Amino acid sequence: MTSTDRRAALRAGAALLAGAAVTPACTPTGAGTVMSPTPEQPTPEQPTQEQPGPKQPGPGQPTPEHKPPAAPGPRRFPGQPDQITHGPRTHPRVALTFHGQGDPATARALLTEAERHGARVTVLAVGTWLDDHPELARRILDGGHDLGNHTHRHLDIDAMPETEARAEITACAERLKRLTGSIGTWFRPSRAPRASPLVARLAREAGYPHVLSYDVDSLDYTAPGADAVTRTVLARVRAGSVVSLHFGHPDTVAALPAVLNALDRRGLRAVTTTELLS
Repeated sequence: MTSTDRRAALRAGAALLAGAAVTPACTPTGAGTVMSPTPEQPTPEQPTQEQPGPKQPGPGQPTPEHKPPAAPGPRRFPGQPDQITHGPRTHPRVALTFHGQGDPATARALLTEAERHGARVTVLAVGTWLDDHPELARRILDGGHDLGNHTHRHLDIDAMPETEARAEITACAERLKRLTGSIGTWFRPSRAPRASPLVARLAREAGYPHVLSYDVDSLDYTAPGADAVTRTVLARVRAGSVVSLHFGHPDTVAALPAVLNALDRRGLRAVTTTELLS
């Protein structure tokens, strides 16, 4: 090979080496080939589902009303007999107690009149009357008055056999409990000023430590006229007295303002039986 040919061959070899340096490799990706790791794309977070909270009323919808608290229940008054006819004679207070039965309009009128004078009374409700006028249970309590049990049907409970007498007491107690959350503060027998020993025992077993009697009978249920009712009450009432009156008699409504005014003049305040004995 001549020197000219050798130089030509050297130039050709140099050119080949230079081309290999600048041409990328085209090896296909396959087994045994290590690839540069590509950065992981962040995985979008899955939206979390919120736990549903208390359902709120929508616009214009009424909010749920709160249930009123339970009415007071019976109490034992130490030093008082099982059958109470009056309270302490040393305090200038009296208790006007009403048999809860009759025209509901008359009952509302009596309650309103008592409240207008700042008086509080005790209502012994008949169970069937509560069935017919259940709203009156809460009306009585909302006025600050005592509410108690006067048997279910207002029959002669002292003349009943034990099973029937018990049912009369418990049926009214159940109605009071359903309407007010309590069996009431007092029990009074129907058609009798005092309970027989049997009825007194059944009342205790039903949850009433005392039977509520009275020492002043207004006789308003005989419809003697408003003036006669007023005279009868005022002739007999004194400090500590428990007075028996009735819903459902117009004479009683008409007499109540005069009775309350006269009590005020004597310095006697009309209170619930619970307050009378407290």
